[in-house]
Amino acid sequence: MNAYRDSGRIAKRFAALKAAGRGGLVTFLTAGDPDRAVFEEILLGLPAAGADLIELGMPFSDPMADGPAIQAASLRALKAGADMKQTLALVARFREADGETPIILMGYYNPIYSYGVADFLRDARTAGVDGLIVVDLPPEEDAELCVPALEAGLNFIRLATPTTDDARLPVVLNNTSGFVYYVSVLGITGTISARHDGVDEAVKRLKRHTDLPVVVGFGIKTPDDVRAVTNSADAAVVGSAIVDRIANGIDGSGRPAVGLADTVLDFVRDLARGLQP
Repeated sequence: MNAYRDSGRIAKRFAALKAAGRGGLVTFLTAGDPDRAVFEEILLGLPAAGADLIELGMPFSDPMADGPAIQAASLRALKAGADMKQTLALVARFREADGETPIILMGYYNPIYSYGVADFLRDARTAGVDGLIVVDLPPEEDAELCVPALEAGLNFIRLATPTTDDARLPVVLNNTSGFVYYVSVLGITGTISARHDGVDEAVKRLKRHTDLPVVVGFGIKTPDDVRAVTNSADAAVVGSAIVDRIANGIDGSGRPAVGLADTVLDFVRDLARGLQP
């Protein structure tokens, strides 16, 4: 059994979605992409555009599980001066305007380790982070970050994949809190579209093993995808398709176009329409 359940922002948001009878939209962006000013404008506008939860990628020079779009976003953010301190400062700025929308930091252990685990957990909690997804720390390494994060009051969200069988699932779900993130395709982000029939079966199987919300990501790109996925899942994650909008709004010298934030937020509004009956 998992002893780590709470009544924090993530749990409250999924309870509200259930009460409203609809699925949720989770948006992913890399923190600081394409630069701090434009990113902050996008971040602050996401809840009104329809984002129910927000995942922020922690910029890292070697995001091995991500496809070309998110790899490029990480490099753009780093080039613009992004680091962990700036990422946490952006979360704190967001919290000045919004005390309800959950924020999850997603990425790799290296930037957290470099920051210092204890310092990171303290500063993340203070900034208003709600949960962590760390893709390169398996359950066998829970003592490294997972358990300290849970003890600090942060949800630790684990990934399940099409190859996570029934023998492995209990190990994956142990100490998982907030929600379970189902990776709907084999491979890196942004390269393959999700098959909706396979997602339905996978969500049903996960729900036989846990009462946590099941969120589906990878390969979800359109309002129709969002609608199809949330017929069975509790929420759908859109990442690469949003990041592509940012990339398409940057000129050859790396400068963001005027109105880029509005373009991205308009796309999020379109995605959110996929949640309407």
